[in-house]
Amino acid sequence: MKNKKSILTYLLLIIGVIILVNILADRFFLRLDFTGDKRYTLSKATRDILGSINETVTVTAYFSEELPADFARLRRDFKEELIEYSTRSKGKVMFEFINPNKDEASQQKAMQEGINPVLINVREKDQVKQQKAYLGAVVHYGDKKEVIPLIQPGAAMEYSLSTSIKKMSVENKPKIAFLEGHKENSLNSMIQVMQSLSVLYDVEPVNLNDTAAKPEKYKTLVIVDPKDSIPAYQLRRLDDFLAMGKNIYIAMNRVNGNLQTSSGTVVNTGLEQWLEKKGIRVNPNFIIDQNCGKVTVNQQQGYMTFQSSMNFPYLPNITKFASTPATRGLTSVVLPFASSIDFFAVNKEVTFTALASTSEKSGTENPPLTFNISRNWQQQDFPLSNLTVCGELSGKIVGNANARLIVTSDGDFPVNGEGQQARQIPPDNVNFMVNAIDWLSDDTGLIDLRTKEVTSRPLDQMDDSKKLLLKYFNFLVPILLIIGVGIFRWQARRNTRMKRMNENYI
Repeated sequence: MKNKKSILTYLLLIIGVIILVNILADRFFLRLDFTGDKRYTLSKATRDILGSINETVTVTAYFSEELPADFARLRRDFKEELIEYSTRSKGKVMFEFINPNKDEASQQKAMQEGINPVLINVREKDQVKQQKAYLGAVVHYGDKKEVIPLIQPGAAMEYSLSTSIKKMSVENKPKIAFLEGHKENSLNSMIQVMQSLSVLYDVEPVNLNDTAAKPEKYKTLVIVDPKDSIPAYQLRRLDDFLAMGKNIYIAMNRVNGNLQTSSGTVVNTGLEQWLEKKGIRVNPNFIIDQNCGKVTVNQQQGYMTFQSSMNFPYLPNITKFASTPATRGLTSVVLPFASSIDFFAVNKEVTFTALASTSEKSGTENPPLTFNISRNWQQQDFPLSNLTVCGELSGKIVGNANARLIVTSDGDFPVNGEGQQARQIPPDNVNFMVNAIDWLSDDTGLIDLRTKEVTSRPLDQMDDSKKLLLKYFNFLVPILLIIGVGIFRWQARRNTRMKRMNENYI
């Protein structure tokens, strides 16, 4: 009888604990984050934004239900993110989930809000079929609205949410300027970069030939691929800009590679001499790298013509970055026809930091040269390593004010092109430029969120020794664990038998 009462007491106690835990879990949100990049922990930038909003933010998430595991997990992660936003903002962030697939009216409402369906592959009864799914959200702040049309698995959800709220709540955006007048790439030719920058900044073109232009109203001046010479008086205006404590970002071509004519030539604009006076030399050479991008070539075999992709070392694939806000989280940036950068001290008041560099197997070639796409590259063609392709100069560059200057030795990597020539560029190419401009212009901390996502770490970018180590580690560790557990259990059973054989065993 006593045992029955004890069991009943313990059972009621367990039920009571479970009910209490559920009540606390409903009122308090707690999430433990063991990821290396703290992917599921809200950043200080987001906490600051949530603490500064004055009106209620409403997030309407249009997510289909009954989706494959990856997308179901995406929906759960997004909901948990919103719960944490609501908790951190003390209820100022409210949200609801709508399943557009439930009826026609919900689908029409989602599409009117700017959330269009995407087709995803679904496996059902050993068959793969395509299913229409909605994976987006609409953020409302007062009478303003921002649309997140697609949230993909592995995407930077916190960046999308926080920048949407920041964009609607900010009163006066900082201004940044893009230099024009020397055949630079136009703003319309850098669509992806402009979309990212427009979240936090007002972007305007500026021509230093216009004496009425007032560079002092801009936080940062951006120069992308000038092709004509820059007059000396305009270079002096750049010095005046730095002397005011302002910042400059430069993406320039020191050489020009033309695949249509298979030729490589030197580019001179006067910007290179201006940089040398500050201790930065962008060398007139072509970097070659064994870790590189590919080009598509036509090959003839008999009467057949077919296309194939071939490695082209003149398109270095940069995977080595400094640990700075401008480059943190980047994995791979392709810099077509980049040049090496050297720094030599001419001013003790400044410091230079290499932000990006080539692989351990790289080299340089001097123009003029002719590209041979079918060339059989050898190991001895890549005698150099860790050549700088992007660097930052900071300190008293001109005058007594602290300023910063970032130089990248390629002006084509952020360019989409215009009209029929427009193309998508890799996300990290966009992040590489926008992060650098953010670092020079913004102090909100949102720069750290843009690359806060699940990043791919392809095995083909690892050296052979690391690949071999991972291969044997994955093969041997499970076997050794099974053997270890077996030995442990055998030893435990042996000890038990020995105890039972003891005459004092009870």
